[in-house]
Amino acid sequence: MLPGVLLCMAVPIAGQSGTTNGEWRFWGGDGGTTRYSPLDQINRDNVKDLEIAWRWKMDNFGPAPTFNSEGTPLMVNGVLYFAAGPRPHVVAIDAATGETLWMWRLDEGERFLRAPWHNKRGLAYWSEGDRIFAITSGYQLVGLDAKTGKPAADFGTDGIVDLYEGIAHPTQPLIPEDGLIGSSSPPIVSHGVVVVGMSLQPGCCPRTKSTVPGDVRGYDARTGKRLWTFHTIPRSDEFGTDTWENDSWTYTGSAAVWAPMAVDEELGYVYLPTDTPTGDYYGGPRLGDNLFGNSLVCLDIRTGERIWHFQLTHHEVWDYDIPSAPNLIDITVDGRKIKAVAQVSKQAFAYVLDRITGEPVWPIVERPVPQSDVPGERTSLTQPFPTKPAAFDRQGVTLDDLIDFTPEIKAAAIQIAERYRMGPLYTPPSIYDPNGTRGTLVLPNNTGGANWPGAAVDPETGILYVSSTTKEIVLALTHDPERSEVAYIRTMEGLRLTGPPPSQDAFVVPTDPLRPLGLPLFKPPWGRITAIDLNSGEHVWMIPNGDTPDDVENHPALKGVNLPKTGKPDKAGMLVTKTLLFAGEGSGIAGASGGPGTGGPLLRALDKGTGEVIHEYELPANQSGHPITYLVGDKQYIVLGVGARGVPAELVALTVE
Repeated sequence: MLPGVLLCMAVPIAGQSGTTNGEWRFWGGDGGTTRYSPLDQINRDNVKDLEIAWRWKMDNFGPAPTFNSEGTPLMVNGVLYFAAGPRPHVVAIDAATGETLWMWRLDEGERFLRAPWHNKRGLAYWSEGDRIFAITSGYQLVGLDAKTGKPAADFGTDGIVDLYEGIAHPTQPLIPEDGLIGSSSPPIVSHGVVVVGMSLQPGCCPRTKSTVPGDVRGYDARTGKRLWTFHTIPRSDEFGTDTWENDSWTYTGSAAVWAPMAVDEELGYVYLPTDTPTGDYYGGPRLGDNLFGNSLVCLDIRTGERIWHFQLTHHEVWDYDIPSAPNLIDITVDGRKIKAVAQVSKQAFAYVLDRITGEPVWPIVERPVPQSDVPGERTSLTQPFPTKPAAFDRQGVTLDDLIDFTPEIKAAAIQIAERYRMGPLYTPPSIYDPNGTRGTLVLPNNTGGANWPGAAVDPETGILYVSSTTKEIVLALTHDPERSEVAYIRTMEGLRLTGPPPSQDAFVVPTDPLRPLGLPLFKPPWGRITAIDLNSGEHVWMIPNGDTPDDVENHPALKGVNLPKTGKPDKAGMLVTKTLLFAGEGSGIAGASGGPGTGGPLLRALDKGTGEVIHEYELPANQSGHPITYLVGDKQYIVLGVGARGVPAELVALTVE
């Protein structure tokens, strides 16, 4: 048994089977985030006939147009519900025609202006009360009548619960108006309980070692009464405080749940993917393993009681927080049926656990990792490595990983890489030295590997599909008392060019010093989709996601070079149906989804078994949100958010006439 894992009696439960009744009632389709629908009216034979059924534009739903709407709609009883714009507006439209039925918004004044996050990735639906739940930019929970859009009079105060209320730090006062707290992900609802996480300001350069702790809370879906609070940073009388040396639990913050959650409705368990404690790259003030940071935590949704936990990264200093919702899937391993949960990660691992007990399905072993030499830091001697499945993207940095299309390009790449410390996965950040090592070159970077789009799973086959990117980051630390009381924070000095760019013929003077001759530093593919059989733990196939970016395809240094299909380094949301896997290329907006913004306006239908591209549909703009599918009026639709630089966001509905 793993240390800290609390076991419970096995309970016979129904399988995770994806969406039902042609609807899409959860952010991930169902509570288990399978992103699977058994609909097959749109199939490999007719997918080439997809046409736009309607478009719903978001041009005027904010003080300025939104170009990157990462939201995923819900579809219930023939109505689509989604968040539009930064405030947000909660909108209901006819799922067959796109006609607007109602809209609701809250003017939060200064609270909105100071909010740390404005992009809303989704809503939640409670079937027993026919109620829509949204978290506002100013961190308030709103309960709306799904038919009318009016705030539910019996929920909170006039339909609103102020989520600042009840947040308490063990030693530090909280100033609710300071814009520290928000949420980009939706709550999740089951058993009459609304579970709410939070998202704090980025922790790369914290001003202080003390910030708001990332408590997760459960609220009565009918009344808004707070039912329970789970401390992701445990308090003095709770399990896990011994993993915080020198009582650092009393002042450290974050370890929040900013990603979407998953729920097993039969068990009544909710699964929480947690964030890194403050700060992201230096843990000197918080020595120890730091539970429950960077952990998958299973709670009883009715009581908030911890059932089990598994920590993916001990004493995390790479910003490898858990970025995506867990996927619940029933699998058969060596003849044994297992109710499993799979958690994909920024470091490009899929951690597969028994979702009832928390035990790994295949051994996850503690292996020695490189140690920090930053003063005051003490990284964990070991980290957990899954023995199965294998990593789905590149991990760690060696000279053999560098781009090598020509000897000149490889030489330029080596010249760049040798400025930095290199090593295997979990090589820690290092101090910036202008006359020596300029920091640590880390792969995957702090947006993955996998990121918030996460994975999709097929309950019929047990295959998990995950999109990922190959992109590096330099983690360099500096002592800067004018910016922070923390001894070391991240600096970007290690990315400043000194001397001539690494180019023999000066084809391109790179704006990014990590791009040799203006090309990516590492070998392709730079964006990929990987299919993993969770019954065997083996990879089934991997394909580059997208063609070669134009700036690479047309690069003068590559004239005459026969380039492979490289994929585009952007995050792709996916949808699985009975016959197909649908995937886009990402938003194409630099920084919006972790890549350099190279995704294109294509939605591909793939063969689930082989990854073969069956059809490419050109969208009005780039995919920015997850695709969903549903049936209304005996017709199947696929709907997703699109947008691009200079192209305001919209929802697009596709169907076969």
